[in-house]
Amino acid sequence: MRTPLLSVTLSVLLVCMIGWLLVIGRSLVLPFVIALIVWYMINSLARVFGKVPLGRWRLPWFLSFTLALLTIFAAGTIVIDIVTANLAQLAVDAPTYQRRLEQLFNQASSLFHLNDPIELKDLFPDSVVPRMVTAGASVVTAIAGSASLVFIYVLFLVLEQSTFDRKFERLFTSPERAEAAFAIRAEINRSIMHYFTIKTAVSIATGALTSLVLIVIGLPYAALFGFIAFLLNFIPTIGSLIGVIFPSLLAIVYYDTLGPFIAIATGLGLIQFTVGNLVEPKLMGSNLNLSGLVIMLSLAFWGAVWGVVGMVLCVPLTVMIVIVCARFEGSRPVAVLLSETGDVGFKHD
Repeated sequence: MRTPLLSVTLSVLLVCMIGWLLVIGRSLVLPFVIALIVWYMINSLARVFGKVPLGRWRLPWFLSFTLALLTIFAAGTIVIDIVTANLAQLAVDAPTYQRRLEQLFNQASSLFHLNDPIELKDLFPDSVVPRMVTAGASVVTAIAGSASLVFIYVLFLVLEQSTFDRKFERLFTSPERAEAAFAIRAEINRSIMHYFTIKTAVSIATGALTSLVLIVIGLPYAALFGFIAFLLNFIPTIGSLIGVIFPSLLAIVYYDTLGPFIAIATGLGLIQFTVGNLVEPKLMGSNLNLSGLVIMLSLAFWGAVWGVVGMVLCVPLTVMIVIVCARFEGSRPVAVLLSETGDVGFKHD
């Protein structure tokens, strides 16, 4: 008979082993996780295309799936090309911006009559701006470098997805259990799709509005900052703050007056506040029911395991864990502990 202490010990060892495998196998696991998300997005978009009425007809599944596949990969290719071009130009301009920043520090020191003038190296390491740009370029390069591996994974998932239902059905000894399992899986898929659809749409809107504001004001790299805002919208709390800080800092360096800086900081702040606190909660409803402490712990954990990509994926992964755990009697306490209110949406059967 297994004692409670033994069960707890085995559970802790299992969690530690899984964490160790996630860190050690990052180069293999992370592309596969991204491929799963891309594959899921393709299927979700295909369902949307399949529901679009064309007179009395609707697109058959093969055509809607092919259209979704081409749309996702075309959008990904265009975005990577635009971001790479913007980062390359930013890397060329970075020394100029750093010299301009040093001039601003000298002007501030003269204005306040400081005996010991403020220097950029007192606040940041040498060549901090080029290093930050280089780090951003490295992230994009790494993503682009693993794109081929992600593409291969997605290709095999697409080729084999027709067999998934048959394999899943044969896991069960009776048709009744298989039917119940399919119903549970469909319910979980609906909840996850609801979250991803709304979160992705809201993130796209945030990125587009950010780029629009920067284009109207005339700040360069509007497309790059829009893409960054799109990604950072998946990172809780600090993501919105960083999405406002970066363009605002560039505005201080780029313009000679504070007017554009105030306009950019105010405009982007309003966008983040409106989308994050008014629009998204209204659309999401109770689907995003995570404790604030759990979100921060998840951010720290996945950031330590998978870096920036882990921080972007931390909330979606945690939401998926809550949704799946909430549907099963044995794992429902885990979902309750991770949730904000304790109401995980599923009642006892």
